[in-house]
Amino acid sequence: MSSQERHLKNYVQLYSSIGWSSLVCHSQFLNLFFPEKAATIAFDILKELVQELKIRPCPVVLASFSGGPKACMYKVLQIIEGKCEAQLNQDDCQLVRDCIAGYIYDSSPVDFTSDLGTRFLLHPTVLKMSHPPRLASWVANGIASGLDALFLDRFESQRAEYWQTLYSSVSMKAPYLFLCSETDDLTPCQIICNFAQRLQDLGGDVKLVKWNGSPHVGHYRHYPIDYKAAVTELLGKAAVVYSRRIQQLEGERMGLEGAHNEISEPISHPRKAAMSSNQSFRGVALEPSDHFFLPSSMEYCEGGDMGSMQDKHKEGLIHLPSPPSISAHGVLGQILFDVCVPKNVEGWDIRPSGPLNGRPFASTRRHTPFNPIKCIRRSRL
Repeated sequence: MSSQERHLKNYVQLYSSIGWSSLVCHSQFLNLFFPEKAATIAFDILKELVQELKIRPCPVVLASFSGGPKACMYKVLQIIEGKCEAQLNQDDCQLVRDCIAGYIYDSSPVDFTSDLGTRFLLHPTVLKMSHPPRLASWVANGIASGLDALFLDRFESQRAEYWQTLYSSVSMKAPYLFLCSETDDLTPCQIICNFAQRLQDLGGDVKLVKWNGSPHVGHYRHYPIDYKAAVTELLGKAAVVYSRRIQQLEGERMGLEGAHNEISEPISHPRKAAMSSNQSFRGVALEPSDHFFLPSSMEYCEGGDMGSMQDKHKEGLIHLPSPPSISAHGVLGQILFDVCVPKNVEGWDIRPSGPLNGRPFASTRRHTPFNPIKCIRRSRL
């Protein structure tokens, strides 16, 4: 918060030495008190991040210093979760959520209270003085009192929203690294420890590194070896988390595609049944000139007759090979024809389905005596 390029140069070089690129955000002091300004800068940096991730997806670690979580980062989390007025494309939000793989809190998060601005402005690292002038203290305290009188209720609601957003980040299942010091007079170490413990109770992967002797946002300068080792471990965890997440997402996509194939597979079963039934037709004696037709539904609707289709060559035509058949003109065929088909059909009892000439069938039937020859002929037929 209110940082300049020279303040973050050492950290950018540290991440670069481990193989990570940096996207730097310099949030302003007034963002602490005006969430709209924090949302604006969070939206701008998300657009930059999305452009980079669309070119080359990679794990993302959110590193915050001092009041940075309140001045920018918690609005980033709200935007990608769809809980902020500044809206981002849903696909872009999902892309960022899939890539976030870790969090680094250096001397943060700071508890947002009405006197936070006063304590920050009067801090020796900001004024570059060991003891701030009395006039400056009076002015800062007067401003804090005025803000309390005008925006106390608003500050309390913002504070509750701020902590709730930070706690909700545990749902992304990314590891946390907290870097703090017991001698930090701007961000009490106990606040950071309580926050880290709460995240761990919620199921988060939390590591807390606590020193004694380093000032606010001065841990890397005083303990460079331990600081680099902790950051390197966190970034390694983030790479593993990102890799596993991508594998899981690819597995879910493959599962959805497999389910889609299983749903479409029964549609092909009728084709298999038709093929097997066509193969069963090979047991029927067909002449080489016979054809088996598969008319389409359009032909049925248009009332096209089958005779005209037999005279045309179509792609739906299936030629079936015919096994050896018995010719009606052969010797065996003539014998079976003479035996099975009687030459005299006079006197057969053929019953029509309706009355004849308007008279019931019973009146037209002959009353002839029982003849066993008819039964024999009928059974042969």
